[in-house]
Amino acid sequence: MTDRRAHEHTHTHDEHEHEHPHDGFRGLLYDRFVPHTHDSADAIDDALEASAAGVRALKISMFVLLGTTVLQALVVVFTGSVALLADTIHNFADALTAVPLWIAFVLGRRVFTRRYTYGYGRAEDLAGMFIVFVVALSAVVAGWEAIARFFHPVDVRNAWLLIVAGLIGFAGNEIVAIYRIRVGRRIGSAALMADGVHARLDGFTSLSVVIGAIFVLAGLPIADPIIGLLIAVSILMLLWGTVKQIGRRLMDGIDPHLVDNVEHALEHTPGVVRVRVVQLRWIGHRLTGAATIETDAVTLHDAAQIALHAHEHAHDALRNLDDFTVTPASIDQPN
Repeated sequence: MTDRRAHEHTHTHDEHEHEHPHDGFRGLLYDRFVPHTHDSADAIDDALEASAAGVRALKISMFVLLGTTVLQALVVVFTGSVALLADTIHNFADALTAVPLWIAFVLGRRVFTRRYTYGYGRAEDLAGMFIVFVVALSAVVAGWEAIARFFHPVDVRNAWLLIVAGLIGFAGNEIVAIYRIRVGRRIGSAALMADGVHARLDGFTSLSVVIGAIFVLAGLPIADPIIGLLIAVSILMLLWGTVKQIGRRLMDGIDPHLVDNVEHALEHTPGVVRVRVVQLRWIGHRLTGAATIETDAVTLHDAAQIALHAHEHAHDALRNLDDFTVTPASIDQPN
């Protein structure tokens, strides 16, 4: 009865913390701003190759964002727009967040030591929390600048330039967002996907700048600081989903879909009668874990062979699964 509860625990409401919806407008927002690593079919199965792909994504996207930031900063000088200033500050902060994540990917390649017996993969999750902090700080700075403009208004000049700058900001950030999220999903990096989400947020705040510029052209200059303030608030609100995702990683939370994949692979291994327990955890962008299975083996050698085959099936199911221990047990052997 005890082991049955342990097995069924994976299918109870606890694992249906799959709390994000997949249908309707809300599901669309979740998929755009809180992406998850559901699929493993296209995952990179080599740890070094995955890290190299992550670093390459960071390099390319960082230079794209820095170029976008420089262009927007020049337009800020010519327009005096606080909404564009807020967007530029956030773009610059998002570009800089690539640096600690880059360092984390490099650290993650180091082998384990007697002090850090699981290696340095957790540095990636810490970098993710740092990204959240920097982006939240940039939102506060942008909001402060917007509030200051209510008391010390500055005329917005060359509103057409503002529209062009906003569209450039949106295009640059959306390209970076697609690239980072796609690579993040392939290598299983929550931190890299978080960085992609932040780029996407920047893109949509750039569109908000365009809306503010249209209001300015319509003779409503007060819309500029209002848009700047709304940008800051929206960043903080949408950031919460990313905070929960990275926090769950730090607490060894796992997407139940991944557990289901491993269980299915183990259960369909010849000689496996039942799967008692499956445990998975993320260490950076790689998975590790263990499982206990019941077998119909008569000898220890047969049980070991079944466990070996089960181990191979688990790796086929999750290509980014590194260390995975399968412990065989006879049907009548207690937990």
